[in-house]
Amino acid sequence: MAKPDRLARLDAQREDLETDYRETLIAALEKTAAGSLGLFDRTPDRRVRAAIAPTIDALTEMGGDIDSMRDRLMLEPFALHRDFFAARGPVSASAVGEQKEARLWLDRLKAGLQL
Repeated sequence: MAKPDRLARLDAQREDLETDYRETLIAALEKTAAGSLGLFDRTPDRRVRAAIAPTIDALTEMGGDIDSMRDRLMLEPFALHRDFFAARGPVSASAVGEQKEARLWLDRLKAGLQL
């Protein structure tokens, strides 16, 4: 009986951490939609990267912890973390800017869609 209890606790911790991840990401996306740059790592400016680094580090750590928990629970990797980090980095000149991309992500997250 102890193993099912441990797994249930681990699953509850995973759900809480996924909620924290979403809330952290939404806060960062709202800040980006309001004009702050760096979340999507589209600019080579070191000051911009340094300003957003604590948020990126927190998301990276939480995402890693969530994936570890999901692996122990035999669940798929955390798609939101994977998809967000896949969206970061250089893009073509015709791609939407960070502010518009942040608004698109916010719309999807608030609509409850998995990215």
